[in-house]
Amino acid sequence: TCSMPRSPKGFPKLKNDTFLRAARGEETEHTPVWCMRQAGRYLPEFKETRAAQDFFATCRSPKLCCELTLQPLRRFPLDAAIIFSDILVVPQALGMEIVMVPGKGPTFTEPLKEVEDLLKLRQKVDVTAELGYVFQAITLTRHSLEGKVPLIGFSGAPWTLMSYMIEGGGSTTMAKAKSWLYRHPEASHRLLRLLADVIIDYLVGQVAAGAQALQLFESHAGHLGPELFQDFALPYIRDIAQAVKSKLKEEALPLVPMIIFAKDAHYALRDLAHASYEVVGLDWTIRPQEARAQIGKHVTLQGNLDPCALYAPKEKIGELVKKMLESFGTQRYIANLGHGLYPDMNPEHVGAFVEAVHAHSRHINKH
Repeated sequence: TCSMPRSPKGFPKLKNDTFLRAARGEETEHTPVWCMRQAGRYLPEFKETRAAQDFFATCRSPKLCCELTLQPLRRFPLDAAIIFSDILVVPQALGMEIVMVPGKGPTFTEPLKEVEDLLKLRQKVDVTAELGYVFQAITLTRHSLEGKVPLIGFSGAPWTLMSYMIEGGGSTTMAKAKSWLYRHPEASHRLLRLLADVIIDYLVGQVAAGAQALQLFESHAGHLGPELFQDFALPYIRDIAQAVKSKLKEEALPLVPMIIFAKDAHYALRDLAHASYEVVGLDWTIRPQEARAQIGKHVTLQGNLDPCALYAPKEKIGELVKKMLESFGTQRYIANLGHGLYPDMNPEHVGAFVEAVHAHSRHINKH
């Protein structure tokens, strides 16, 4: 249950550190596995918990976030939990208003249209004041996990957040946001810098609250080509990892492993391998062997089963997992999907995926 212990000082001792060991490149008996969007909409109990609540009201309730984070762990032997939240809490912290429109998704009531609109954003964000509810959710969840598995915190990356703030929601082309990169490069950098500064404080705050690993989601990397990525995404991705690490050191906080997941950015894997992240997440559109060749042996890989593979019969899921493990190798590797779980997925198939990773990786390691 999600209630704070009487003395919130010490966190429970971690019982299963397989995920953290793999992230740091240490040997593991089995390949650890978790799923992007595992706390979520494919579970009937999630729908019940969320039923009467506005989406962002749920995000602001530490108790509900804790409950939703723990639900998949009650069903599946996952090796990590990821806090239930949303990447768009950062634009909210900058003062933007977002509503969840049924059938459409998150929608900004007033997206950024002109460069002058940047002046409406908070230029200095006190993350504890604006995002303290996420920190509370992390602390509560870390206690409620009782050391079962590590807890991952996360944020969206600057370009991905910028694209939402200008598009006002999802988009197939990101043409409005990309037009800023071409028409207003200086203003784009100003906005990206502002976002990066907030993200750095936000991620450090998550570790102070109890997060044991951090993932940065550059979900819209695929809309950029190599040049735009090099100019407008990579420098901030790099800077966030380096600044978070130096602040963690300064504040005598644990140096937690960091994961970068830049969806559809195969053109940037070599750069991402040298961007100061312990783990590079991969989507399903790249062959594991090719990724390993580009990234090298000193970074852990995470991914990359096609989420739609979970629509296959369970035996087929087992075969696909076995093939994936043989391609990646069982060490310096964290099994995951190449993107998040979809709402209509059968929870039993998620269970089959998790169990197949454990069974096949143990078998491969023995032989």
